[in-house]
Amino acid sequence: MKVEIWSDFACPFCYIGKRRFEEAAAQFDENIKVEFRSFELDPQAPKKADEDVHSMLAKKYGMTREKAKAMNDQLTAQAKEVGLEYNMDTLILANTHDAHRLSHFAKEKGKMNEFTERVLKAYFTESKHIADFDLLAGWAEEAGLVKEEAMDVLKSGKYSDRVRADQEEAREIGVEGVPFFVFNEKYAVSGAQSVEAFSQVLEKVAADEQVTAGKTEWCQEDDCTDVDSKD
Repeated sequence: MKVEIWSDFACPFCYIGKRRFEEAAAQFDENIKVEFRSFELDPQAPKKADEDVHSMLAKKYGMTREKAKAMNDQLTAQAKEVGLEYNMDTLILANTHDAHRLSHFAKEKGKMNEFTERVLKAYFTESKHIADFDLLAGWAEEAGLVKEEAMDVLKSGKYSDRVRADQEEAREIGVEGVPFFVFNEKYAVSGAQSVEAFSQVLEKVAADEQVTAGKTEWCQEDDCTDVDSKD
């Protein structure tokens, strides 16, 4: 079974959704191939922002900083439920394009999943600057890649076309937010759904081996319907 996951390294729901999906997949008796796809929530973000995440959200959504912090505290609690530690107070806002570029290099080397996990942890748990080339190359090495090769990729600007291609495909299939999961190029699940919801989709996909050409099914927690009839 092939599962494509559109996500961004700066998306808190993506890390939570990743863990919930992994929990469901671990209970499922079938070989599952996971591929992460690039989706930049803010392609124009500065390499390193001067403001913290609470102030950024307050400005973006027109709310008080206190309310924004309360929302992030709720996210931290959700993350804890799936075994993740979020440190939103010290999180460093950064542009994710270079991290996405390097993830495509990692994909070519068979280490995309390991690299993705490492960068998410660095961002949400360790409060690291995920646009820093030295740090990115170091995490690539931890994921099993050659550090010098990773640095060459970062300095060269390679794989930007892959990032843009993922973004364009996401637009074409109607992705408006992440995480966004596509199963066997047929079923789609939007958001950090529950473990139970992911389990239901995995079971349905496994039971349905006949793919109708040109159609993708849209799955929510309760059921799945053809994307053509979604409207």
